[in-house]
Amino acid sequence: MNDKREKHRPVCASCNIDNDKRACMERGGVGSKGCPTLIHKKLLSVANVEYQRDEIGEFAHQATVQEGAAYANRHQRPYVMQPCKTRIVEICEFARRMGYSRLGLAFCIGLKKEAAIVEEIFHIHEFEVVSACCKSGCTSKSMINIEERDKIFQDTDESMCNPIFQAMILNEEKTEFNVLLGLCVGHDSLFFKYAQAPTTVLAVKDRVTGHNPLAAVYQHESYYAKLKVPPKR
Repeated sequence: MNDKREKHRPVCASCNIDNDKRACMERGGVGSKGCPTLIHKKLLSVANVEYQRDEIGEFAHQATVQEGAAYANRHQRPYVMQPCKTRIVEICEFARRMGYSRLGLAFCIGLKKEAAIVEEIFHIHEFEVVSACCKSGCTSKSMINIEERDKIFQDTDESMCNPIFQAMILNEEKTEFNVLLGLCVGHDSLFFKYAQAPTTVLAVKDRVTGHNPLAAVYQHESYYAKLKVPPKR
Protein backbone atom coordinates (compact mmCIF):
# COMPACT_ATOMS: atom_id res chain seq x y z
CA MET A 1 0.00 0.00 0.00
CA ASN A 2 1.15 3.53 -0.77
CA ASP A 3 2.82 4.95 2.40
CA LYS A 4 1.19 8.35 1.92
CA ARG A 5 -2.26 6.80 1.53
CA GLU A 6 -1.73 4.60 4.60
CA LYS A 7 -0.57 7.58 6.65
CA HIS A 8 -3.76 9.49 5.87
CA ARG A 9 -6.26 6.65 5.86
CA PRO A 10 -9.73 7.50 7.25
CA VAL A 11 -9.84 7.05 11.03
CA CYS A 12 -13.20 8.60 11.93
CA ALA A 13 -13.50 6.32 14.96
CA SER A 14 -10.55 8.01 16.68
CA CYS A 15 -11.33 11.60 15.61
CA ASN A 16 -11.40 13.82 18.72
CA ILE A 17 -12.80 16.98 17.12
CA ASP A 18 -16.00 18.27 18.75
CA ASN A 19 -19.17 17.55 16.76
CA ASP A 20 -19.97 21.24 16.27
CA LYS A 21 -16.57 21.74 14.61
CA ARG A 22 -16.23 18.55 12.58
CA ALA A 23 -16.21 18.82 8.80
CA CYS A 24 -18.73 15.98 8.58
CA MET A 25 -21.20 17.83 10.80
CA GLU A 26 -20.69 21.52 9.95
CA ARG A 27 -19.99 23.09 6.58
CA GLY A 28 -16.58 24.72 6.74
CA GLY A 29 -15.65 22.55 9.70
CA VAL A 30 -12.28 20.94 10.27
CA GLY A 31 -11.09 17.37 10.14
CA SER A 32 -8.21 15.29 11.36
CA LYS A 33 -5.65 13.87 8.95
CA GLY A 34 -7.39 11.32 6.79
CA CYS A 35 -10.82 12.94 7.19
CA PRO A 36 -12.81 11.37 4.32
CA THR A 37 -15.05 14.44 4.04
CA LEU A 38 -11.98 16.50 3.13
CA ILE A 39 -9.74 14.08 1.23
CA HIS A 40 -12.27 11.97 -0.68
CA LYS A 41 -14.36 14.66 -2.36
CA LYS A 42 -14.29 12.95 -5.76
CA LEU A 43 -15.45 9.70 -4.20
CA LEU A 44 -18.18 11.61 -2.34
CA SER A 45 -19.45 12.95 -5.66
CA VAL A 46 -19.60 9.42 -7.06
CA ALA A 47 -21.46 8.16 -3.98
CA ASN A 48 -23.94 11.02 -4.05
CA VAL A 49 -24.82 10.32 -7.68
CA GLU A 50 -26.19 6.96 -6.54
CA TYR A 51 -28.94 8.75 -4.60
CA GLN A 52 -30.25 10.12 -7.90
CA ARG A 53 -31.34 6.61 -8.85
CA ASP A 54 -35.08 6.44 -8.15
CA GLU A 55 -35.06 3.23 -6.10
CA ILE A 56 -31.98 4.16 -4.07
CA GLY A 57 -33.12 7.74 -3.54
CA GLU A 58 -36.52 6.62 -2.24
CA PHE A 59 -34.92 4.06 0.09
CA ALA A 60 -32.53 6.67 1.48
CA HIS A 61 -35.34 9.22 1.79
CA GLN A 62 -37.57 6.90 3.81
CA ALA A 63 -34.65 5.72 5.95
CA THR A 64 -33.89 9.32 6.86
CA VAL A 65 -37.55 10.10 7.55
CA GLN A 66 -37.56 7.05 9.84
CA GLU A 67 -34.42 8.30 11.59
CA GLY A 68 -36.13 11.56 12.48
CA ALA A 69 -39.36 9.84 13.50
CA ALA A 70 -37.47 7.90 16.16
CA TYR A 71 -37.25 11.08 18.28
CA ALA A 72 -40.14 12.76 20.08
CA ASN A 73 -40.99 16.46 20.50
CA ARG A 74 -38.65 17.70 17.77
CA HIS A 75 -40.57 20.97 17.66
CA GLN A 76 -39.23 21.99 21.07
CA ARG A 77 -36.52 24.68 21.30
CA PRO A 78 -33.89 24.23 22.43
CA TYR A 79 -34.17 20.63 21.39
CA VAL A 80 -32.84 17.81 23.55
CA MET A 81 -32.93 14.42 21.83
CA GLN A 82 -35.73 12.19 23.11
CA PRO A 83 -35.58 8.72 21.51
CA CYS A 84 -38.97 7.02 21.61
CA LYS A 85 -38.99 3.93 19.38
CA THR A 86 -37.48 0.47 19.71
CA ARG A 87 -35.63 -1.23 16.86
CA ILE A 88 -38.46 -3.62 16.06
CA VAL A 89 -40.97 -0.75 15.92
CA GLU A 90 -38.69 1.12 13.53
CA ILE A 91 -38.36 -1.94 11.30
CA CYS A 92 -42.15 -2.21 11.05
CA GLU A 93 -42.55 1.50 10.38
CA PHE A 94 -39.79 1.62 7.76
CA ALA A 95 -41.19 -1.42 5.96
CA ARG A 96 -44.60 0.29 5.80
CA ARG A 97 -43.03 3.51 4.54
CA MET A 98 -41.43 1.53 1.72
CA GLY A 99 -44.66 -0.27 0.89
CA TYR A 100 -43.24 -3.68 1.74
CA SER A 101 -45.67 -6.44 2.65
CA ARG A 102 -43.48 -9.57 2.54
CA LEU A 103 -40.68 -9.78 5.09
CA GLY A 104 -37.95 -12.38 5.39
CA LEU A 105 -36.74 -13.47 8.82
CA ALA A 106 -33.37 -15.24 8.92
CA PHE A 107 -32.62 -16.42 12.43
CA CYS A 108 -30.32 -18.59 14.51
CA ILE A 109 -31.94 -21.74 15.82
CA GLY A 110 -30.61 -20.77 19.26
CA LEU A 111 -33.09 -17.88 19.16
CA LYS A 112 -36.08 -19.88 17.92
CA LYS A 113 -38.28 -18.67 20.80
CA GLU A 114 -37.40 -15.05 20.08
CA ALA A 115 -37.95 -15.65 16.35
CA ALA A 116 -41.47 -16.91 17.03
CA ILE A 117 -42.25 -13.74 19.00
CA VAL A 118 -40.80 -11.53 16.28
CA GLU A 119 -42.78 -13.37 13.62
CA GLU A 120 -45.96 -12.90 15.66
CA ILE A 121 -45.27 -9.17 16.03
CA PHE A 122 -44.74 -8.83 12.28
CA HIS A 123 -48.02 -10.64 11.65
CA ILE A 124 -49.82 -8.33 14.07
CA HIS A 125 -48.44 -5.43 12.04
CA GLU A 126 -49.99 -7.06 8.96
CA PHE A 127 -46.85 -8.31 7.24
CA GLU A 128 -46.44 -11.65 5.49
CA VAL A 129 -43.41 -13.41 6.94
CA VAL A 130 -41.10 -16.00 5.40
CA SER A 131 -38.73 -17.37 8.01
CA ALA A 132 -35.70 -19.64 7.70
CA CYS A 133 -33.50 -20.92 10.53
CA CYS A 134 -29.74 -21.29 10.24
CA LYS A 135 -29.81 -25.10 10.28
CA SER A 136 -32.21 -25.34 7.33
CA GLY A 137 -31.09 -28.10 4.98
CA CYS A 138 -29.40 -30.25 7.66
CA THR A 139 -26.08 -30.04 5.78
CA SER A 140 -23.24 -31.79 7.61
CA LYS A 141 -20.27 -29.75 8.77
CA SER A 142 -18.10 -32.40 7.13
CA MET A 143 -18.98 -30.82 3.78
CA ILE A 144 -16.79 -27.83 4.64
CA ASN A 145 -14.09 -30.04 6.20
CA ILE A 146 -14.80 -29.25 9.85
CA GLU A 147 -12.75 -31.51 12.13
CA GLU A 148 -14.12 -33.08 15.31
CA ARG A 149 -12.17 -30.67 17.50
CA ASP A 150 -13.90 -27.72 15.82
CA LYS A 151 -17.45 -28.98 16.36
CA ILE A 152 -19.64 -27.78 19.23
CA PHE A 153 -20.96 -31.29 19.89
CA GLN A 154 -17.95 -33.46 19.12
CA ASP A 155 -18.31 -37.04 17.90
CA THR A 156 -21.65 -36.26 16.23
CA ASP A 157 -22.66 -35.56 12.65
CA GLU A 158 -23.32 -31.91 13.39
CA SER A 159 -25.41 -29.75 11.04
CA MET A 160 -23.70 -26.61 9.81
CA CYS A 161 -25.23 -23.16 9.75
CA ASN A 162 -26.20 -22.50 6.15
CA PRO A 163 -26.72 -18.76 5.60
CA ILE A 164 -26.36 -19.16 1.84
CA PHE A 165 -29.34 -21.52 1.85
CA GLN A 166 -31.25 -19.15 4.13
CA ALA A 167 -30.65 -16.30 1.68
CA MET A 168 -31.63 -18.43 -1.30
CA ILE A 169 -34.85 -19.51 0.43
CA LEU A 170 -35.83 -15.89 0.96
CA ASN A 171 -34.78 -15.01 -2.58
CA GLU A 172 -36.95 -17.82 -3.92
CA GLU A 173 -39.88 -16.61 -1.84
CA LYS A 174 -39.34 -13.08 -3.19
CA THR A 175 -39.15 -11.32 0.14
CA GLU A 176 -39.00 -7.54 -0.14
CA PHE A 177 -37.10 -6.78 3.06
CA ASN A 178 -35.08 -9.18 5.20
CA VAL A 179 -34.48 -9.10 8.94
CA LEU A 180 -31.56 -10.89 10.59
CA LEU A 181 -31.89 -12.26 14.10
CA GLY A 182 -28.81 -13.60 15.86
CA LEU A 183 -26.73 -15.08 13.03
CA CYS A 184 -23.13 -15.90 13.92
CA VAL A 185 -20.20 -13.69 12.96
CA GLY A 186 -19.28 -14.58 9.40
CA HIS A 187 -22.52 -16.41 8.75
CA ASP A 188 -24.30 -13.06 8.74
CA SER A 189 -21.74 -11.82 6.21
CA LEU A 190 -22.54 -14.70 3.86
CA PHE A 191 -26.24 -13.97 4.17
CA PHE A 192 -25.65 -10.33 3.20
CA LYS A 193 -23.57 -11.47 0.23
CA TYR A 194 -26.21 -13.80 -1.19
CA ALA A 195 -29.49 -12.08 -0.26
CA GLN A 196 -31.16 -10.22 -3.10
CA ALA A 197 -33.52 -8.07 -1.03
CA PRO A 198 -32.21 -5.28 1.21
CA THR A 199 -31.47 -6.55 4.72
CA THR A 200 -31.50 -5.04 8.18
CA VAL A 201 -30.51 -6.46 11.56
CA LEU A 202 -32.83 -6.75 14.54
CA ALA A 203 -30.22 -8.29 16.84
CA VAL A 204 -26.75 -9.76 16.53
CA LYS A 205 -25.43 -12.79 18.34
CA ASP A 206 -23.45 -12.40 21.56
CA ARG A 207 -23.70 -15.60 23.55
CA VAL A 208 -22.17 -14.11 26.69
CA THR A 209 -24.06 -10.83 27.06
CA GLY A 210 -27.57 -11.92 26.13
CA HIS A 211 -27.05 -10.61 22.58
CA ASN A 212 -26.04 -7.15 23.72
CA PRO A 213 -22.45 -6.85 22.40
CA LEU A 214 -22.06 -3.24 23.50
CA ALA A 215 -22.19 -4.43 27.11
CA ALA A 216 -18.57 -5.55 26.75
CA VAL A 217 -17.60 -2.25 25.11
CA TYR A 218 -19.27 -0.20 27.86
CA GLN A 219 -17.42 -2.20 30.51
CA HIS A 220 -14.02 -2.28 28.82
CA GLU A 221 -12.46 -0.54 31.84
CA SER A 222 -13.92 -2.95 34.38
CA TYR A 223 -15.34 -6.44 33.86
CA TYR A 224 -14.17 -6.67 30.26
CA ALA A 225 -10.76 -5.03 30.76
CA LYS A 226 -9.19 -8.07 29.13
CA LEU A 227 -10.44 -6.75 25.77
CA LYS A 228 -7.53 -4.32 25.84
CA VAL A 229 -4.93 -6.98 26.58
CA PRO A 230 -3.21 -8.03 23.34
CA PRO A 231 -3.77 -11.73 22.55
CA LYS A 232 -0.79 -14.04 22.85
CA ARG A 233 0.46 -15.36 19.55
